[in-house]
Amino acid sequence: MSQPRPAGVHVRTPATSANLGPGFDALGLALELYDEAEVALRDDDRVMVEIDGEGADEVPRDGSHLVVRAMRSTFEAMGKQLPGVELRCRNRIPHGRGLGSSASAIVAGVSAALVLLGQESVGSGRIDRDRVFRLAADIEGHPDNVAPCVYGGFTIAWREAEAWHALPLAPSPRLRPVVCIPEERLSTEQARGLLPDSVPHGAAAFTAGRAALLVAAVTGHPELLLDATVDRLHEAYRGPAMPASAALARELREQDGLPAVISGAGPTVLVLGNAPELAERDENPPPEGDPGRINGDQADSIRERAGKGWHIRPITIDPAGVRISSPRLWTCVEE
Repeated sequence: MSQPRPAGVHVRTPATSANLGPGFDALGLALELYDEAEVALRDDDRVMVEIDGEGADEVPRDGSHLVVRAMRSTFEAMGKQLPGVELRCRNRIPHGRGLGSSASAIVAGVSAALVLLGQESVGSGRIDRDRVFRLAADIEGHPDNVAPCVYGGFTIAWREAEAWHALPLAPSPRLRPVVCIPEERLSTEQARGLLPDSVPHGAAAFTAGRAALLVAAVTGHPELLLDATVDRLHEAYRGPAMPASAALARELREQDGLPAVISGAGPTVLVLGNAPELAERDENPPPEGDPGRINGDQADSIRERAGKGWHIRPITIDPAGVRISSPRLWTCVEE
C-alpha cells in the first residue's frame, strides 16, 4: 500500500566486510561505521549534491553520484521517472578500502527512493528489507556487501533462479572485530580482475569446507575462527596488488595467532577478535587457551605490526542494517 510521500528522508547505512576469508561473494558482516544521506525531491530536474567527510573532494556532485543513480534505478523499476534531487551526504566509510562504501551508497539510494515514492513509511522507521536487498543487489551485481548493509549482523547471500536471496544470522556476542585501514586504495574492479577463471578442485573443496566452518565459528564458536578463516580462492591472487595488507594479515595469523583476513576486495585487514569475558552471554563458552582472543596487549600488537600509515580501529558489529527516519540536517516543508 502506498504511503503519503514525505518531503524528505534520512538514511543511515553501515559499513560492511565481505568474504571474511573463505566466504567469497557470500558471507558478510555489518560494522558500526556509518554513512548518512538526507534526500528530498525537487519540483524541477536539478540535482544538487553536498558531501561532507570521505570522498568530499572526489565523488561527483551531479546525477552520476551513486546514491542518485541508485534512486534513479529504483524509480525506473517502479515505472517512474526520478525528478530533481537534493542530496546531502555525511560519509564516514572510507572509499576503496574494502568496507562496502559502494554498497552503502546503493542501499541508501534504494531506501530513500522507496520512501519518496510512498512505498515505505518513514514515520514507522521500518522498511521492506527484502525488497531493498533485491533492488540493491541488482544494481551492485553481487550481494555479499549489500546483504549485511540491509539486514545488519552476519549474513549469507546467494543467487538462485535469477533471484537474490539472503539469510541474516546473529553473530556470537564474543566477536570483536578490529579493522586495519591503510592509506592506499584498491578498486573492486581491479581486485576482481586479478582472479583466475578457474582454480584447482582441491583449493575449491578446501575453501568450501572452511566456509562452512566459518558460519559455525561466527555464530557460536569464535574459538575456531583462526582455522575457519583460511582461504584458497582469492586472497593469494590479490596479494600482489596489496603487499602491505597481505603481509600484515599473514604476520597477524602466523606470529600472533589472530584470525586476520582481507576485508572484501581489500586493502583493509579485518581481525575477527574474540572477547572470552563475554562467554556468559554465549551458549558456547570458550575453552581454556582459546586462540584469537583480543585483549589490550594484542590490540597494541596489531598497531605495532601495522606501523605507520594504518588506522587501527576496534569496531562493534552493527545489529540492524539500514535505518530510515525523518530528515535531520535540514527542515523540509510539506508539499
